Amino acid sequence: MTAILSINPLYQDWLNLLMVRMRAPDGQECDRHVVEMRRAVALLPFDPVRRVALTVSMPRAPVMMAGLPDMLEAIAGLLEDEPEECARREAMEEAGVELGTLVHLGQIWSIPSVVTEKIDYYLAEYRAPDRIAAGGGLDEEQENITVHELPLDTLWTMMANKQINDGKLAITLMALRLRRPDLFSVPVE
Repeated sequence: MTAILSINPLYQDWLNLLMVRMRAPDGQECDRHVVEMRRAVALLPFDPVRRVALTVSMPRAPVMMAGLPDMLEAIAGLLEDEPEECARREAMEEAGVELGTLVHLGQIWSIPSVVTEKIDYYLAEYRAPDRIAAGGGLDEEQENITVHELPLDTLWTMMANKQINDGKLAITLMALRLRRPDLFSVPVE
């Protein structure tokens, strides 16, 4: 049976980097790096009347290192309270939208080979009057968020053209398409 023999911290701050010593069923031992992170939420607010959804973009160091200025993302944040309350707070902070009912899609490990983070995914309806603030993130977090309200057909076309690079946005958009195909006029390719 595989067993963890030891866990040694290498770096501790906003995230923790650990060295985990493991023993395989055959008795061999190996070391594995683990990035320890808190749970998170991700959501896609959508307006079924206007057939649009709210996404965000912001400067991300790893994305910029890959040569891209930014990318569209689902609204997301690290858990500070219950997942549903966190999703509501992040929607207001990032996109200035007040949400009604949230539909929980499930919880997915982001990168189980290296990272402890698990993400709760949600869909949430909103209407134009629910956009009561500018969004953009918190000044003290230096997020520099840009809010994008895009037609669902545009997002789906981007998905078909491999222009959606954020896994959280891909998951929530596909879930919306499966649950509410009536909101899309672009055919599935």
